[in-house]
Amino acid sequence: MGYTNDYLTSVGSDIAADDAALTETRGRLALVRKIAIGFRGAHRTYASGSLAHHTINDPVTDGDGGVVLNRSYYPQLGPDGGGEAPNSVAADLCALLGPEIRNTYPNARCGTSKRGPKITFGEPVNGQDPSVDLVLALTRREGSGLWIPNLHMDRWEASDPEKHVELLNGGTVALRRTRRRVIRLAKAWNKQWTLPGLSSFHLSALALEHVTPGMSVATGLHAVFDEGATFLATGCNTPDPAGVSNPLKLMKGVTREAVVQRLRAAADAIADALAHDDDETAVQSALHKVFRNYVEAPASDQLAAVVAEMRPRTPITTVALGLSAPAVVIPPTRAYGGRRAS
Repeated sequence: MGYTNDYLTSVGSDIAADDAALTETRGRLALVRKIAIGFRGAHRTYASGSLAHHTINDPVTDGDGGVVLNRSYYPQLGPDGGGEAPNSVAADLCALLGPEIRNTYPNARCGTSKRGPKITFGEPVNGQDPSVDLVLALTRREGSGLWIPNLHMDRWEASDPEKHVELLNGGTVALRRTRRRVIRLAKAWNKQWTLPGLSSFHLSALALEHVTPGMSVATGLHAVFDEGATFLATGCNTPDPAGVSNPLKLMKGVTREAVVQRLRAAADAIADALAHDDDETAVQSALHKVFRNYVEAPASDQLAAVVAEMRPRTPITTVALGLSAPAVVIPPTRAYGGRRAS
């Protein structure tokens, strides 16, 4: 392995989650699940999201999980019942969670988010105060997965977060390790934009499909960018890995063309780094294009950029230069950012 792996390892270290914050988040989620299983009609609880997938980056902001309700206790809830959203049930669950959690975290508060209760704790650890989001879910009468609510849209949606955890934690130890590193790097790349084009789970789904046994982190990351760009350029959306929910949409505010361009540029830069893996300057220059917030441009590139800014962009006259020659226009050459003089 050459310089590409070295630089990607360095980026991985920069984005690594704080161990104390991770441990605290796991403990908070475990506490919430322990209380939630005592809620009326609770069938089981589960962990989900980046925490369960082992793909959290710094900072650690939340831990995701869910509580699955027995439909017989709530016959009016969900598409298999009366179609009601669980707003009142979420409020009842918060009424249980809040006081119990405050026995351990006195400043804790329980509100609601898109999928169910959201608990904040008011007790930072190393400057991070991760919350817990708990999905209120129902088993489905037909088909696999769960019904989960969209409280913002007053509707229910099919999903299988438990299957996602199983899939993303599947495979050999080596494959899991590589895939997790690829996902964490892809997430860091994605969040360098003010408006990221892909959700974290979307990147995880691409990695699940395109990172295969025997790949290195670099080749796996290239596969995610390259294959992702090629597929999304067709106009199709990435399928749900569990085959339950609708295909994954792109994030709002970013066009498909922009997302494809971002992915393609990243894929080309990774390919360039791998093609010049024994040339540190070339690798650094290529990976700066992918991880501009984490990999500095080589000194030669920085100097070239400064020189480029100083280059005249429009023709100048001999008079403007203070020359005594007859007045003529001197066009900028290619070296000065314009066309080559003939």
